[in-house]
Parts: sequence; C-alpha cells; structure tokens
Amino acid sequence: MKITDFAYIVETGNNFDEAVVSVLKAVEQRGWTLFQIYDVKERLAAKGFTQKPLKIIEICSGKYANQFLNKNRLISLCMPCKINVLEENGKTKIVGMKPTMISQFFPEVSKKDAEEVEKDIKEIIDNAK
Repeated sequence: MKITDFAYIVETGNNFDEAVVSVLKAVEQRGWTLFQIYDVKERLAAKGFTQKPLKIIEICSGKYANQFLNKNRLISLCMPCKINVLEENGKTKIVGMKPTMISQFFPEVSKKDAEEVEKDIKEIIDNAK
C-alpha cells in the first residue's frame, strides 16, 4: 500500500495560516460542520517538544455520518473526517484521509457510498489550495 492509497495530498501556494483559513472556508462552503481544530505544534510545545506547524481539522457531514453509523456503529472509529494542514520541506500541504478506506474495513459500506464522501473531501481540499 502506498500513502496515496490512503491520503489525498495537495501542495498549496498559501502559507500555513492562509491554508488553514482556506480549508475552513471550503468546509463551510461545502456545507460540512467543523468539529474541532487541533494545533499539534502548540500542544507538543507545551510538553517541551519542537514540531513543525501541523493542524488537524475535524469535520463532519451529518448526512454521511448518520448513513454510515446506521450500517455499523464501529465506523465511528473513523470519524469525524480529518483534513490536516502541515509544513513539510518548506512547503505547505493539505492532506485528507480517503474515505474509500472505510469500505475496506467495513464491508457494509459500499465503495460507491464511500466515494461520495471522498468526492466531498477532495473538493474541500481542492477548493482550499
């Protein structure tokens, strides 16, 4: 398995903070709900560790969440969806887990249903870059 099987990754010309704001705007435009933003660099710094900028943005679509949870409540292990903004080798990247991975672990979720969610995630990321 390659990382691209699991993650959708795009580079952006925006700086880190601009990329975070762009993701938040794209989430709102797509009609998804923002759950939480974790500033990993800040949290690790509080423990004495140095880390490059990394924010984990948790988002959810009530429609898809309800649909998937009705099939198997353990799918909650893969929820909410996450989009990460990170700096790597001097470049800012926006990364999201591909929801089609869920259908590989939970056969009651069809690949077609997972592809619908993945389409939204990719659109959010593409609109944010």
